[in-house]
Amino acid sequence: MKAIIIAGGLGTRLRPLTYDIPKPIIPMANRPFVFHQIELLKKFGISDIILNLHYMSDNIKNILSEVQKMGVKVSFSLEDKPLGTAGAVKNAEEYFDDGPMLVFNGDILTDINLKKLIDFHKQKKATVSLTLKNVDDPTPYGLIITGDDGRVQSFIEKPNWDQVKARTINAGVYIVEPGIFKKVPKGKPFSFERQLYPILLEEGEKIYGYISDAYWKDIGDPAKYLQAHRDILAGDVMVNVPGNKIGAHIWVEEGAVISSSAKVRGPALLGKNSKVADNVDIHESVVLGERVEVGKGTQLKDCVILAGTTIGENVKIEDTVIGENSIIEDNAAIGHDVVIASRSVIRKGSKIGRLA
Repeated sequence: MKAIIIAGGLGTRLRPLTYDIPKPIIPMANRPFVFHQIELLKKFGISDIILNLHYMSDNIKNILSEVQKMGVKVSFSLEDKPLGTAGAVKNAEEYFDDGPMLVFNGDILTDINLKKLIDFHKQKKATVSLTLKNVDDPTPYGLIITGDDGRVQSFIEKPNWDQVKARTINAGVYIVEPGIFKKVPKGKPFSFERQLYPILLEEGEKIYGYISDAYWKDIGDPAKYLQAHRDILAGDVMVNVPGNKIGAHIWVEEGAVISSSAKVRGPALLGKNSKVADNVDIHESVVLGERVEVGKGTQLKDCVILAGTTIGENVKIEDTVIGENSIIEDNAAIGHDVVIASRSVIRKGSKIGRLA
């Protein structure tokens, strides 16, 4: 079976981080996000993978040599312009074969058992099998109503509460038969959720929903991106975390230097060649990227600091994501749902957001 990862989006909800880094390779636990998806595919025997690309595609292509070390074959399908979800997959038609394909949205972190999904698709002799997830609030997503046998009855994209008759949403992982793309126009924007699946449903095609209780997170905005890191460090989702595990939920990568007077209480991941100075206090889910330097007396709580950033002395950072190669000067305080763009400079003593 082949898989295609829809990875061409602009990542607008993750801005300002995605001004510099396309969403598929934004660091997730210090690894390009798409690596976690590729490893999941490989775990279940899927090693022929197509990456659909558009935004900052050259940046993503640069990781090809690293991907090849993972023992998979990767092909690239380029969109000249955004084509929507189904249009993007149609654009990769030259790579299809006659068998069913797995389609993976490029912003989904999950450890779903793909074998069970594939077996479900075969058992139902389905044209399309959609992974579904029960959520408390389905209104930001695509709501899918199924019968008792799992067959899809209706699609409601981003429903209002009056339309919520179930809590099962489209989880962005599909098994599809390649013949469905005959109904997708070449080179024109076309959506799975809003156009193709409703057409197939109206024509009586067998579309089934597979409800999964596996971990699932759409990492497409900063709050969810930060939460995904919390979940990884807490062990709530099964992905590979780099580095040596030196304590309960504490990982340290090669070349990291930690002062003997620093407190690293975890969960935490300290990246390659990072430096943690005297009397630093790190606790409650902190990720330091490669070459991050943390000055004396600084307190870090519930934050992700991307590669190359320098943090001065006596700084307080909480509930924050800081982009690559930034400078946070002494005595600054940053907190509560703050996202700092790459290459930012936060001046000495500045206060941004609020801290508990």
